Amino acid sequence: MDTALITGASRGLGLALARELARRSWRLVIDARGADALEAARAELALHTEVVAIAGDVADPDHRRALVAAGGSRIDLLVNNASVLGPSPQPRLADYPLDVLERVYSVNLHAPLALFQAALRALPAGACVLNVTSDAAVEAYEGWGGYGSSKAALEQLTRVLAAEHPDLRIVAVDPGDMNTQMHQEAFPGEDISDRPPPEDSVPGLLAIVYGDAPSGRYRASAVAPA
Repeated sequence: MDTALITGASRGLGLALARELARRSWRLVIDARGADALEAARAELALHTEVVAIAGDVADPDHRRALVAAGGSRIDLLVNNASVLGPSPQPRLADYPLDVLERVYSVNLHAPLALFQAALRALPAGACVLNVTSDAAVEAYEGWGGYGSSKAALEQLTRVLAAEHPDLRIVAVDPGDMNTQMHQEAFPGEDISDRPPPEDSVPGLLAIVYGDAPSGRYRASAVAPA
C-alpha cells in the first residue's frame, strides 16, 4: 500500500486530494492546525483507507518529526500543501508587517524544505514530492508581495532540490484559482463563488502522481486529462 503525507488536509485542495487518494486505497498521513476539522476529515477518509491525522503547525519541528514518523519507513508521496496567506486584506509591501512576513516564509518556504529533509530517508527512488505553488509566484499582483514571494522562493527551492535529487520527481504545481477559505480571505467581503472548487484541480495533481512527468513546474489544468 502506497503512503502519502499531505499537509493542510482538513479542507480545500488538501482534503480534495486526500479523498481521491483514499478512494484509490493509499495510506494517508494528514495534518492541519485545527484539530476538530482534521478529525472530521480523518473520520470521512477512514471509511476508505488507513489514515493517521496529527493536528499541529508545520512550522513546528516536533510536529514535522511526528508526521514523518507516522509515515513509516516508506513515503511514496509528499504533498507540501499547507500555506498561510498573511494579512487580510493583503497590504502593499511598503506597509507589510515584517514579523508577519517571517511567519509567511516560515510556513510557506521553510517548513516544506524542513519536511522534505526530515522525510528524505523514507522517500524511495521514484517517489513524488508536490510543492503547491501559485501564479502569484510568477505574476506581480499588487498586494500579493508577501505570499507571492514566498511561493516564488518555494519554486526555486523545488528546482534546486530536483537538480540535487534526480532519483525523485520534485514538482511545483499551480492548482489555479479555487473557491477556498484562504482565497476568500484574500478578498474579504467579495463574492468568489465564481471560482472553481478545489476538486477541479485534483485531476491534474493525480496526472502528475500517476504519470511520468519529470520534475518541473506545472499548472494543474495543463496536465489534467482531457
